[in-house]
Amino acid sequence: MSRLLVSVRNAREAEIALAGGASLIDVKEPTRGALGRADEATLAAVAARVAGRAPLSAALGELFENEAPFPNVAGLHFVKWGLAGAAGRGWQRSLTKQLERPGPQAVVVAYADWRWAEAPSLDEVVAFACSRRGNVLLIDTYQKNSAEAGKRPPTLLDWLSAAEVQAICRACAARGVRVALAGSLGLAEIDQLLSAGPTWFAVRGAVCAGGQRDAPMDLARVQELACRIRMHARPAD
Repeated sequence: MSRLLVSVRNAREAEIALAGGASLIDVKEPTRGALGRADEATLAAVAARVAGRAPLSAALGELFENEAPFPNVAGLHFVKWGLAGAAGRGWQRSLTKQLERPGPQAVVVAYADWRWAEAPSLDEVVAFACSRRGNVLLIDTYQKNSAEAGKRPPTLLDWLSAAEVQAICRACAARGVRVALAGSLGLAEIDQLLSAGPTWFAVRGAVCAGGQRDAPMDLARVQELACRIRMHARPAD
């Protein structure tokens, strides 16, 4: 059964996300990139507000571009780094070290627009994630802004077909790997991907005012997405 993951940028948004039906709270700073790292004080404030009511994850930037120390925040269940700029740089070794670190589980991140991000290919990263049962794979997009003013940003489905996403989710499930789907997903994209059955649909812009990822969070938008995902998971009468 799929669930809703909502990325928040402060404790107030975490409360809104929980009230709207989010099952996992992710902390990020959207003005700092696809997986922009929030300040440690923000992480701590969100963890204190969530207080164990839902699992908590944190975006920590790009694996080879972030020199900040590992966050010293209690209550984190997952952490994740992107692989932008990591192609050909021994990313497997570096990521394996993070996967073996005690504490929050490291999430393996694949960018669908991997060429744009100069990241390892999607196939490489999916294969890496599937090499170990219990891993978590996030499929996201690196490019979050439209090349043309006034147009929507590219979504996951601009880079992958729904059938391709479904095949990846099935392969991961067969290997005991949980999958989160992200990439500027809105209601229309989630509707197309519900049958893929990921563990989580991960959103930010879709639950913010005007669909803008750096705008304030909108409770009604969270509720709408959470309801749609729940309704799909409910058995038919």
